[in-house]
Amino acid sequence: MIFHASIPAHDPKHVAQVLAELWDGFAAPFSPFPDAWMAVAGDDRGSIIEVYPSDKVITPGGGHEESVSYGADTLKRPQYSAFHMAIATKLSAEDVIAIGAREGWRAVRCTRGDNFFHVIEFWIENSTMLEFLTPEMQAEYLAFATPENFKAMAAA
Repeated sequence: MIFHASIPAHDPKHVAQVLAELWDGFAAPFSPFPDAWMAVAGDDRGSIIEVYPSDKVITPGGGHEESVSYGADTLKRPQYSAFHMAIATKLSAEDVIAIGAREGWRAVRCTRGDNFFHVIEFWIENSTMLEFLTPEMQAEYLAFATPENFKAMAAA
């Protein structure tokens, strides 16, 4: 189970506020960077998405030290990456897509696999893809995402 994740953004406060809206949660400032924010789902698992300034990185500590937050003025992240995650929302597909349209961010309903389940690709700042699943989409996903199905896919 994933409890929290972090993503980069050019405007962390705004991105955290939009994510909190999609979750029906709230946004708040967050360390380790001065301009970092978090979107808090307000669920019973403590789910949050940390939103860091896109020019900041986290590096490993030495030995048994914890990770180190590091900022570099010249660091420029690529527009796209292989990262994404699927996130539950209580909102309807139309509401999620409308929020994307309001922000000027790509938000489109998509089918995954051979019609296995549906998601809404929601492109934060048109750069980082998050898949939002409405309650109906969550039911589809849970019906598909069983250990047996994943084992069968791996064997094929």
